[in-house]
Amino acid sequence: MKLDILAVAIHPDDIELGCGGTIAKHTALGYKVGILDLSSGELGTRGTPEIRLMEATAAAKILGVAVREQLQFADCFFENNKANQLEIIKIIRKYKPSLVLANAITDRHPDHGRAAKLTADACFYAGLQMIETQLDGVVQEAWRPKDVYHYIQSYNAKPDFVVDVSGYLKIKMEAIQAYKSQFYDPTSNEPATFISTPEFLDMVRARMIDLGHQIGKTHAEGFTTSRHVAVAKFNHLL
Repeated sequence: MKLDILAVAIHPDDIELGCGGTIAKHTALGYKVGILDLSSGELGTRGTPEIRLMEATAAAKILGVAVREQLQFADCFFENNKANQLEIIKIIRKYKPSLVLANAITDRHPDHGRAAKLTADACFYAGLQMIETQLDGVVQEAWRPKDVYHYIQSYNAKPDFVVDVSGYLKIKMEAIQAYKSQFYDPTSNEPATFISTPEFLDMVRARMIDLGHQIGKTHAEGFTTSRHVAVAKFNHLL
């Protein structure tokens, strides 16, 4: 299966929070989108890896993605090293995505920036023919995505571009709230965390409204990139 977009995150729920509206819009438009979680989020204060996997599966169904895979990198203690790069390279070569969406380059959680660099490095190396990887005993062809874009997470970074996701707020919030162990639940006895308050979800909505307002739309999501974003014609900007 060739994917149009592969969204990569170090933690389950990063993608839903950062670019859930963008993913929901593109799957609705018929694009093939996949998700790769690099860890199971096993060091999270609330929930367990098993619970979070079930929640991630439910969220993927809500978003309409074609595939969701999970690697077992060490939450918080993973490194940007050869072994981890090769695991991501295998996934990139397996699905041959045109675009990759990755964690924020700089953010409150140290894992996000480190995962952003790890993912971007792996995307580049996946295009080098002299780096050999195998899947099910078969040597994989080299493949490099056209671009890597980084979704905005906790820090309110200035986006390089935004995606109009008007009409997809409801789906995004449903996907986020599929992670019942992580987000606001007045009946939960779990410890309070940075993301478990109702105000945190209000912030997610408010950011989408603010970015949408700036482009004359209802809701939008922002992305950053290390490269210039090119368009073929001016009407692509309208």
